Amino acid sequence: MSNNNETITSLHDLLDYDARRYLCAEVQLKNVLPEWIKKSSSLKLKSILNKYLEFVEENTIKLENFFLDEKINSVTITNRIMQALIEETEEKIKRGTDAQIQDAALLAAVQIINHFKISTYGTSAAFSKALDNKKYGEIFHDAEVNEKQIDERLSMLAEKEINLDAKAPILLHS
Repeated sequence: MSNNNETITSLHDLLDYDARRYLCAEVQLKNVLPEWIKKSSSLKLKSILNKYLEFVEENTIKLENFFLDEKINSVTITNRIMQALIEETEEKIKRGTDAQIQDAALLAAVQIINHFKISTYGTSAAFSKALDNKKYGEIFHDAEVNEKQIDERLSMLAEKEINLDAKAPILLHS
């Protein structure tokens, strides 16, 4: 499989097709995460997002290697789902009235992205397992596990700090 107009005639084709979209999603996220890290006022959120950026960069490399092994020509496309999630995140941050609200909006939006990625990598791990491709099953499973770790860290931060701060933000008026 190597062109844009290809048909999907097997589970293997479907895995390759999905992997292309995952790579595009990772690149889109890799490009926007540094901006979001700068916008966060919480040092703990910045730290988690920096770790997430490392995972995204690792996933990008692993997917590129997947393409080399599978002899797939990577076609640059926009992952429409990721694009919509990024646009929604930008809108929420922009509408936030102060730093605490913006941090809560950013954290929640990143978790939505994270949940999307957990499901996509989990599905690809299952496809790889069904295809008896242990190597890629492990790669997709590891990506899913990394996403779950970030999700757990974000959930704890939301419960213990971000949501509490957003509940009663300190408003500075000039």
